[in-house]
Amino acid sequence: MEITLFNLKSGEKATITRLEDGEAFRKKLASLNIRVGKTIRKITEQPLHGPVVIEIGNTEATIGMNMAKKIIVAPFGVISK
Repeated sequence: MEITLFNLKSGEKATITRLEDGEAFRKKLASLNIRVGKTIRKITEQPLHGPVVIEIGNTEATIGMNMAKKIIVAPFGVISK
């Protein structure tokens, strides 16, 4: 089952399956090490359509809500940390 990163629950890990936007968007995400095939964990999202905090590899990053809605992932469960 694929969902957007925005719809992923906090604490869940997922594999990025596709990116829904143009080349400039993919390049911006690549600069943050966000690529198809990578494992990503949603740490939290801020209220009122604020940014989404993610962990990819050993790095935390913050991306906008609209960016998170264009990243399609396949979740594989809640990981406690």
